Amino acid sequence: MASVGQAIERAVVFGASGGIGAALVERLQARGAAEVFAASRRKPDDLPDGIQWVQFDLDDEDSIAQAAEKVGSPLDCIIVASGVLTLHDGSGPERSYRQIDAEAMARVFHLNTVGPALVAKHFLPLLPRDRRAVFAALSARVGSIGDNRIGGWHSYRASKAALNMLVRNYAIELDRTHKKAICVALHPGTVDTALSEPFQANLPEGQLTPPDEAAANLLDVLDGLTSHDSGQLFDWKGERVEF
Repeated sequence: MASVGQAIERAVVFGASGGIGAALVERLQARGAAEVFAASRRKPDDLPDGIQWVQFDLDDEDSIAQAAEKVGSPLDCIIVASGVLTLHDGSGPERSYRQIDAEAMARVFHLNTVGPALVAKHFLPLLPRDRRAVFAALSARVGSIGDNRIGGWHSYRASKAALNMLVRNYAIELDRTHKKAICVALHPGTVDTALSEPFQANLPEGQLTPPDEAAANLLDVLDGLTSHDSGQLFDWKGERVEF
């Protein structure tokens, strides 16, 4: 997509200790952003020089509020790259409704939907009202209701579908006060990270994308968006995905 936006000067990436998040931080810095904040629960061991670390925990809303206070305004770009497919106890996406577990489903929703909602609550007010700015949350094509052909993965699909709805809601609300703001969900494709690792064995050759390439793709997509694209889900090629 052709670039239509001005250069990003101040950006924050949530989930900066993950594969895509870390790559986004490095790409933003390489593209010339003056200030890049890497937000994660623990400080990454390989945090690049010049990157400012911000601690946050999706289980602690106060930590998100404190992160917003530390980063301050204005922000040109907010990216939420946190999310989960397999829980720490090994619980993976359900293949059948018979496998649904209430606690596991609630946890997936908290990390994939409620967490980004809390980030938006505290960070959307930091977007400027007088110029282009972006809020983007990593979603997934499998969160598309219209594109669902095979079912399964109930908690993950549903949590991403809910995230897509929140993005649409926030876009509508932002348009009342931030006419140039862009609020979108992004599908990065299948990226070579810990999230996708348990499901990589049967992927067709060439379908697995390195994190750095995925980050470059996503930032290129954001470059090409305008406020008219706000509230939509885009894939890594810049094509709109049906909700």
